[in-house]
Amino acid sequence: GRPSDSRRTPIFRRFIATPDTGRREFRHLLRSYNLELIALACPLRRGLDDAEDQQPRIEHVRKVMTVSFDLGPRVVIVEAGRVPGEGEGEDERGRLLTESLSALAAHGDRVGATLALETGLESGEALNAYLSRFDSGSLAANLDPANLLMHGFDPYESARALNRRVVRVDAKDARLVGASRTAQEVALGHGDIDWMQFLGVLEEIEYRGWLTIEREGDATAGVAFLRRLTG
Repeated sequence: GRPSDSRRTPIFRRFIATPDTGRREFRHLLRSYNLELIALACPLRRGLDDAEDQQPRIEHVRKVMTVSFDLGPRVVIVEAGRVPGEGEGEDERGRLLTESLSALAAHGDRVGATLALETGLESGEALNAYLSRFDSGSLAANLDPANLLMHGFDPYESARALNRRVVRVDAKDARLVGASRTAQEVALGHGDIDWMQFLGVLEEIEYRGWLTIEREGDATAGVAFLRRLTG
């Protein structure tokens, strides 16, 4: 299962407890290995649309956003929950999500960090329309084409709709299987996503960030696959 909000690693607790010493040491460690952080993931047991323990969850995300600024990437990725669709009446979960994101967007504006919502539970068009409601530059999208495909959404049109809101892209693939045409995640380059087309869309929306390979054991093959496509 997904890790809970409270089960944090000792090194993360150290970042929270010793914001100067611990974070400075970690930045030095990264530089010594010629490494760079591009984002911090913030796993949550429940979405930001869930009333149970909502305030501690918001506080946790706030702290991760502050850490993200201190460590350099200034981007935090979160699975917030399904956003209310355009024209839908905002139910209790929608209201809670909007309140949570409003508070986190205000915090991001103050500290200089961006909260990127994971794509997949709705189309890129729906997510873009929802984010347009907020008067903030601190809410964005983490584009996951496999997650979109697995939930029945077009990853190419979603990328176009989100456009400049995309601050990070997952290089993940999925394949439609069986008579029901359900989708499952597979190794990069072995699914139904047309990567030449997808990379073309990223060029179209002028995305200049990284492509992130997450599947353990697939990183080397995934990098080689992307290099063949990009020359």
